[in-house]
Amino acid sequence: MNKILLFYKYIDITYPGKIREWQRTLCESLNLKGRILIAHEGINGTIGGSPTDIEKYIIEMEKSELFHDVDFKESYAQGESFPKLKVKVRAEIVRLGVDPEKIHAKNGGKHLTPEEVHALIEKKPDNLVILDARNTFEAKVGKFNEAIVPDIEYFRDLPKFLDEHEELFKDKQVLMYCTGGIRCERASAYLKTKNVAKDVYQLEGGIHRYIEKYPDGFFRGKNYVFDGRVSVRVNDDVLSTCEQCNKSCDEYTNCVNAECNKHCILCVTCIKALENTCSTACLKKVQAQEVIMRTIPAKTSEALNTKKGS
Repeated sequence: MNKILLFYKYIDITYPGKIREWQRTLCESLNLKGRILIAHEGINGTIGGSPTDIEKYIIEMEKSELFHDVDFKESYAQGESFPKLKVKVRAEIVRLGVDPEKIHAKNGGKHLTPEEVHALIEKKPDNLVILDARNTFEAKVGKFNEAIVPDIEYFRDLPKFLDEHEELFKDKQVLMYCTGGIRCERASAYLKTKNVAKDVYQLEGGIHRYIEKYPDGFFRGKNYVFDGRVSVRVNDDVLSTCEQCNKSCDEYTNCVNAECNKHCILCVTCIKALENTCSTACLKKVQAQEVIMRTIPAKTSEALNTKKGS
């Protein structure tokens, strides 16, 4: 059983390149894999490894003047969740597509703890709007009840959505959430510049921290994660359906046609019928050996074998 570590911190970093080299050396020495992004505005990481090595990583980070107070979010996974280690310097630690000097996390919405968020939603104030700051495909398998889910494929598309839908937030209490909190930091700051909402809040620690406290709370379904697990079941609710047969289903897979590689929700029956492709069109190309095939993910193979033997 490996441990997954999710973390970020918005803090001024003078020399991101030096931090990148330190992080790469540290992670390689501990055999950690995953992705760490570093910018002048801070650090954003999702890494995995043995529980012992993850704890060693946390100890080293806590010795750092910059990162000693990072909120590390931990979870577990069977086997390795990342194929390799990537440590990169970027302009933004999560791409909003807006100059970090103009929209900074320090100007973001008020942080509410999971307990405060739960109490607020329980009260059901008439002017409360819950806004999902994630991409549409994440919300398909899990979201807060009655949340507005923007039709966006990338986080950088969110500012345009906010620009075009200001009326949704006029004079409202806007509660924004995302997976671990990082996207809401600057997204809430962007919304505040519109000067339309009465109040702008963000869920501190994101979905991850909320479901630790309230696994059967107002968040329903599965929490989408960006590692080999793809999504983590929170409760028994299934919010989506198979894209082929419309059967209740919330398992993501990727088309084995490497040219397509579509990320889609398919039930086990349809995955078998389509031979791990996303459609009859891709199936025909694979059968005719016209395209390069991806390796079938271990998770998908295990599900198919389980179904076959049941």
